[in-house]
Amino acid sequence: MTFLACGRFRLSLARPLIMGIVNLTPDSFSGDGVGADPSRAIALARVQFEDGADILDLGAESSRPGASAVAAGDELERLLPVLREVRDWGVPVSIDTIKPAVMRVALAEGAAMINDIGALTAPGAIEAVAASDAAICLMHMQNDPHTMQQNPRYGEVVAEVGAFLRARAAACEAAGIDGARIVLDPGFGFGKTLEHNLALLRGLTDLAALGYPVLAGLSRKSMLGAISGRPVEQRLAASVAAAVLAVQKGAAIVRVHDVAATKDALAVLNSVENA
Repeated sequence: MTFLACGRFRLSLARPLIMGIVNLTPDSFSGDGVGADPSRAIALARVQFEDGADILDLGAESSRPGASAVAAGDELERLLPVLREVRDWGVPVSIDTIKPAVMRVALAEGAAMINDIGALTAPGAIEAVAASDAAICLMHMQNDPHTMQQNPRYGEVVAEVGAFLRARAAACEAAGIDGARIVLDPGFGFGKTLEHNLALLRGLTDLAALGYPVLAGLSRKSMLGAISGRPVEQRLAASVAAAVLAVQKGAAIVRVHDVAATKDALAVLNSVENA
């Protein structure tokens, strides 16, 4: 795949893309949630945009372990003022949601991508995306945010995650979603132990071989805390290192909190590998 079809955007995959995280929640695991304050969310999105984000990812429902569900109306109340402000900045806006009702409204309001931790398994979700020209990121998660970290188990994690993602991509294509619109995410930290996460990071090459761009979301996650011994607010170096490793292993998109630092690190990597 040489490009990602993303609504009215066509994103080249000649270099890795950076997705900037904009959490519109009061309970983000990383401590960067802005809650119900649209002005703070827009300001955070502006920083991500000016730092060089290729995609802005807006999420109004936390998916951290044990997070409480948010009603669709409340989710949209958080999302829409920010989406309406940033949709014309010249970069695709992604909406991180599992709810078909939210997907439909966000797509009608100009969202160019849906980022679904449920991989469009909710009733009506695949139809909501198929009716648009938006890109879709399909993520693997074992169980749900309430139970996913309660003793996750796999026989062979890379093979099982790959099989799930392959099947979901096939279902999307059968529903009329062109393959050029599909992104795969192994779901680091979503129903995985540290050992599972490390195996998936090592195995990104295998997932990329499925033929779709792979997104890696490792920024500030607990696996980096387990490795470094640092609290979430001190995981910048580990997050940047993880993003570089993910790209070296085949990730086409990295989803990050710290856009500027990640962009600099990937520029160095590019200069070394493509001199």
